Formats: sequence, C-alpha cells, structure tokens
Amino acid sequence: MKNQITVIAFDADDTLWVNEPYFRETEEQFASLLEDFLPRHSILAELYKTEMANLPLYGYGIKGFLLSMIETSLRITMGKIDPIIVEKLLDLGKEMLNKPVELLDGVEEVLKALKGKYRLVVATKGDLLDQQRKLTKSGLDHYFHHIEIMSDKQEKDYQKLIKHLDCKPEAFLMLGNSLK
Repeated sequence: MKNQITVIAFDADDTLWVNEPYFRETEEQFASLLEDFLPRHSILAELYKTEMANLPLYGYGIKGFLLSMIETSLRITMGKIDPIIVEKLLDLGKEMLNKPVELLDGVEEVLKALKGKYRLVVATKGDLLDQQRKLTKSGLDHYFHHIEIMSDKQEKDYQKLIKHLDCKPEAFLMLGNSLK
C-alpha cells in the first residue's frame, strides 16, 4: 500500500518549541506572591479553576493566563490586593511574552528532511499575536506552506483546515504532544 500522506501538520507549543515549563514557572511565582493569603496548593487550585472557567472567554494563551492570575488574586485577597502585586503579575505576563523561543531537539532537522516531500503546515491553538510572534522568533516559518492558528482544536476546525488545504482527510497527518 502506497503512502497517502501529502500534508503534515505540526502543533507548535511543546511540539516545535518549549512552552509549558514557562507556565509552570510563572504559576510558582504567582503562588509565591500570594502565599500570605492561602497555602501554595490552594492558590494553584484556585488559579486552575479560574483558567478553566475562562477558557471559553479568553481561549488559550499567555494573555488569558495573565487575566486569570489577576482575577484569582482578586478573589483570593477578597479585592484587597496590593497594586504592587498586580504590577508584578503584569510583569510576569510580559516576561512570558518576551521569552526566547527554544526549539525542541531535532525539530529543524525533521523539518528540513520533510520539506519538499510533503506540504508542511502549522496547526496550533492559542492567541494569534503570540503564536505568530513565536513562529517568527523560532526562525521556522519558512518551512511551512500554511499557518493555521485556531482558538481551539475541534473536529470542525480540522475539517475547515483540510478543506482549505484542498486535501483528503486520509492524506493529512497531525503531529503534536497532546492526544486531544
């Protein structure tokens, strides 16, 4: 049976470059800022609860994460948060947005080997500006035929992408670090 794959799509965060550790690092800094109000594990549980509630509103990405940290800090402090802490939270968000893009081992070699043999696509979710910034900073953008930044990855989003790429579903392969 001959290989039918003609399009290979790559997720971006934690598939092409490092991302998740930056969120975990910032969560720890967030918990440290609020440790006078709740134990660390409770602060992180409250942040997670806020993030999940806000996903339909803010989507995925650093900006939504930052807004969730601010909302959580207001709730934890019962609205009595020191403005200096809010300023530190804003600085944490800006630091995340300005992090260098660190490619995962072997990514560029894989893209070089596949370019020309397949149409390569980025199919990722998150904040449009942030994902575009990371792709540009990564230096990988020239490998890709098409960039698709989605607010979420649902079946309808993939159907729309496949239609846009004018390929059959059986000719499309998605690579990423998450089963979803």
